[in-house]
Order: sequence, then C-alpha cells, then structure tokens
Amino acid sequence: MTYNNKPKPDDRSDNAEKLQSMIHDTIENIEAAEESLAFTDSETQRQQIKAKNERRRESIESYRAEIKDEV
Repeated sequence: MTYNNKPKPDDRSDNAEKLQSMIHDTIENIEAAEESLAFTDSETQRQQIKAKNERRRESIESYRAEIKDEV
C-alpha cells in the first residue's frame, strides 16, 4: 500500500495579517483579564492574571518583531 502524502505548500502571503489579528485578540484578552481583576478577592488569582498578562505582552512583542520580518 503506497501513500502519496504531500506537504501543503508554504504560503506565507497573509502572515502579517494573521499576526496582526493575533495581536488584536491578545490585547482584547489582556483588557478582559484586567477587568476581571476587579471581581476577584483571591490574591493568588490576581497574581496569576498579572503573570499571564505579562506573558501576553511578551507575545505581542514577538508578534510585532515577526511582522517586521515579514514585510
């Protein structure tokens, strides 16, 4: 039995648009998480949200650097 699996062609023509969309979504997630801070009493949960938002900010910087590489 032979398999003719071929990889999909590498199409990066819309990478910058996808990255920009990812940045937008990540910013929305940061804002939603910051709004949720007002409704939590748990200091542990507050620290987790702040740490996650910091990682999100780092991701945004990586996305922006990748966009610069694409254009």
